Amino acid sequence: MTVLKILFKRFLSVIFDIFPLLLVIFIFQTFVIQKPFPHLEQTIMGIGLVIIGLFLFIMGLENALFPLGEGIANQFAQKGNVFWLLLFGFTLGFSTTIAEPALTIIASKAGNLAADSGSISSDDSSISFFVYGLRLTVASAVGLATAIGVLRIIKGWPLIWFILTGYGLIVLTTYFAPEQIIGIAYDSGGITTSTITVPLVTALGIGLAVAIKGRNPMSDGFGLIALASLTPILFVLLYGMFALGVS
Repeated sequence: MTVLKILFKRFLSVIFDIFPLLLVIFIFQTFVIQKPFPHLEQTIMGIGLVIIGLFLFIMGLENALFPLGEGIANQFAQKGNVFWLLLFGFTLGFSTTIAEPALTIIASKAGNLAADSGSISSDDSSISFFVYGLRLTVASAVGLATAIGVLRIIKGWPLIWFILTGYGLIVLTTYFAPEQIIGIAYDSGGITTSTITVPLVTALGIGLAVAIKGRNPMSDGFGLIALASLTPILFVLLYGMFALGVS
């Protein structure tokens, strides 16, 4: 019975979390657009599926992904091998990003638009090379950011150093990057907010901060996602300069 109560409370929490979004949609559809909901039955069914999906997703995070990430970080920290810990951080960030559907879609769209504008050749091989290169660039950037974030936690370096340096380099690189890659680069930073990258990378940071003596999980454990959102912007700008030329 206790388990059922916990599940019921979690399910109600998901409903309350999504209620403001539903309220905004209802208000705009009813009072601003002033038209009935198209396909109302399908909309209600979709809302129900979204609630169920969020419920299952959150339960999966709390009961599987977060404990998994924290447990692995704890084991690596106890072994005290910095190389393998950094390699694991890079591999985790790279693997969770390279298969991200949002990255695949954005990269494909960017390749087609680059071909249409004449920035690259319109043949299929050139487009595929550009798209695959863009995906590898973003995934490598996230992997490197995760490894750097792990090293930051180990050494106890302030996060603000990396944030200021990173965005300073982004502003400088933006000036020289080709105009057509700038928007893609800045949007690529949002790819790291995926449903897999965020919980696993966050769990890694928190678990590592808990395992290392003298580290605070609140001040040291968080910040990996910030770095993982920053580095793809810089890397894609540099990739644009390499693939499309300097503006």
